[in-house]
Amino acid sequence: MLIDDIWSVETWETIRNWLPHDNTNGSRVIVTTRFQAVGAACSERDGTDYVHTVNVLSDADSKSLFRQSISESPSRKEEVHEEIWKYCGGLPLAIVTMAGLVACNPKKKSDHWSKVCKSLFPEQVAPLTLEGVTRILDYCYNDLPADLKTCSLYLSIFPKGSKISKKRLTRRWISECFVSEKEGLSAEEVAETYFNQLVRRKIIRPVDHSSNGKVKSFKVNDMILEYIVSKSSEENFITVVGGHWLMPTPSNKVRRLSMQSSGSKHGNSTKGMNLSQVRSLTAFGSQNRRLPFHSFNNGIIQVLDLEGWKGLTDKHLNDICKMLVLKYLSLRRTEVSEIPSKIEKLQYLETLDIRETNVGVLPKAFGQLKQLRSMLGVNKNTKKALKLPHEKNKEPMKALRILSGIEIDEESSAVASLHQLTGLRKLAIYKLNIREGGQTFKQLRSSIEYLCSCGLQTLAINDESSNFINSLDTMTTSPRYIIGLELSGKMERPPQWIKELNNLYKLTLSVTVLRTDTFKLIQDLPKLFTLTFTLSAAKDDWDIVDILEENKQLTDREIIIPPGGFKSLKLLRFFATLVPRLSFAGED
Repeated sequence: MLIDDIWSVETWETIRNWLPHDNTNGSRVIVTTRFQAVGAACSERDGTDYVHTVNVLSDADSKSLFRQSISESPSRKEEVHEEIWKYCGGLPLAIVTMAGLVACNPKKKSDHWSKVCKSLFPEQVAPLTLEGVTRILDYCYNDLPADLKTCSLYLSIFPKGSKISKKRLTRRWISECFVSEKEGLSAEEVAETYFNQLVRRKIIRPVDHSSNGKVKSFKVNDMILEYIVSKSSEENFITVVGGHWLMPTPSNKVRRLSMQSSGSKHGNSTKGMNLSQVRSLTAFGSQNRRLPFHSFNNGIIQVLDLEGWKGLTDKHLNDICKMLVLKYLSLRRTEVSEIPSKIEKLQYLETLDIRETNVGVLPKAFGQLKQLRSMLGVNKNTKKALKLPHEKNKEPMKALRILSGIEIDEESSAVASLHQLTGLRKLAIYKLNIREGGQTFKQLRSSIEYLCSCGLQTLAINDESSNFINSLDTMTTSPRYIIGLELSGKMERPPQWIKELNNLYKLTLSVTVLRTDTFKLIQDLPKLFTLTFTLSAAKDDWDIVDILEENKQLTDREIIIPPGGFKSLKLLRFFATLVPRLSFAGED
């Protein structure tokens, strides 16, 4: 039997009382812990209990980790820095947490940090106990600005060890009104700064980065998360049911409920809880289980995150459409196949996430969601995109910032309304099936050109069955605000205006334009960070091998990447079954 990560002697003694006292079958119990006192308690019987001590970091490694975590700390603080890391007992968590604290208080003087050391480490002995680590976490939490305290407590919604999407978190912050526009920054930009501060303070740890270099997902250290969950429970901020934590039933009304997977039925129960004031509900785990919808007051729920929940039915969708103040709705990775027209009642909805579902068409009522900021669709596994409603919007959706995962065909009358989305910052069209020269073709190109002049920053078009992306070269003006551009499918040549996009950060092109002249076209883009050549069309649709062979012939069977360009490029990627030979020309 393995009992992992015990934090206190009291916890071990409780567990030990339930274990057999006589070992007649030669069985073994293995206990892991971070604390010496717990290890000593687990090995009280001479000759039968054994302790294997894992060495903490050496002084040299501790010092290196501390300095690396601070990054560019002023040299005048070097002495006090050493005073701090020496008290951390070689524990990486304590070291990086204290480093984050110092890094976020650059104006604090040496005498301040001397006082901090004396208050946090009165015994001046190592190694640290659980009480010592808790003191560090307490101090770091109390050092947070009020807004960041709230945002950090919100992390307790997510299960232990889970990999969390940054965008999922920041969109929920906005929907809960923890983040709002400030000093000329949009709510999304303020949320980004808050997130980066939590990273800098080592409260969260980046795990994955997107191709533009920004954090895509992160994790929370188990010990930090337990502290946050405990703090959140004390303040009745979030109530966690199930999962890793065994929390007492709240005596007050539950405001934010996180229902997590648990091996015991008792651990999943909300029995005895007052759910009439729940404003936010999050359900984790893919198992089919009941949620207490009947106990909620639909008139006050603002956030409903059912990502991955397999128990969703049409009846639930009808109930959801009664949540009149709902701001955030995620049905991602559920089995929902249709969005009812009653969704138009959700006049405060800001985020609608139906990615990886079976929904194929947006209802006509979609255009009535006047507060909607993010519309997230598409199922990349089945290559199924969302068709726009077949009717024009009577009034523009001025709040919409992201429209992602849509399909446009000849019946999409709503294309004529796209130019009204002047607040749009990201448009991602995953499927096109329109006739060249037709009315829809002309309307779409006109709308994209107009939206680009209004501030569109990210444009993605996957065109495997039309000739639309090849017509973009005839746009009268370049999309000067674009920072992310993705043009894939049956592409013959890149638009010449790409060379004028001085803010372009991320560029994805079809591998069919992989030629020397393409590299010459884009080599002087000053901010280009990521360049990708991709193939998204199926082999049955067109002969990619012939096109690549033709590209070879046009370049004497070799593509030469010219010298002197791509000053900011950090990532060059190729996603294709066949790539011609590439040569990097040297400087003269």
